[in-house]
Amino acid sequence: QVQLVESGGGLVQAGGSLRLSCAASGRAISGYAMAWFRQAPGKSREFVAAIKWTGESTSYADSVRGRFTISRDNAKNTVYLELNSLKPEDTAVYYCAVEGVPFGRGSVSDRNYAYWGQGTQVTVSS
Repeated sequence: QVQLVESGGGLVQAGGSLRLSCAASGRAISGYAMAWFRQAPGKSREFVAAIKWTGESTSYADSVRGRFTISRDNAKNTVYLELNSLKPEDTAVYYCAVEGVPFGRGSVSDRNYAYWGQGTQVTVSS
């Protein structure tokens, strides 16, 4: 079983940037698609970004496309999310997740992910 630990969250002003990291341990994640989801208070968890197991392709929610960038470094067993041009609407707890089936492209549904981190808080002030 894999353990995921997110880090890099914090409080930033609108227009600022953050770099989130998701460090995996216990097992290699190189054969699995990875994704970031987020959840704001009172709202359901929503898809943010995903990266194919090979790292060759990525996908993004419409709300973050062009502002966020997902990447991975399999040698470090780590996935990243660069958050740029942040908006107050981006405020949420951000979670990384490992897809349940290997060699995938990264589903937008959280039901397809088997392992989750504890989350890191991102707060964007206006």
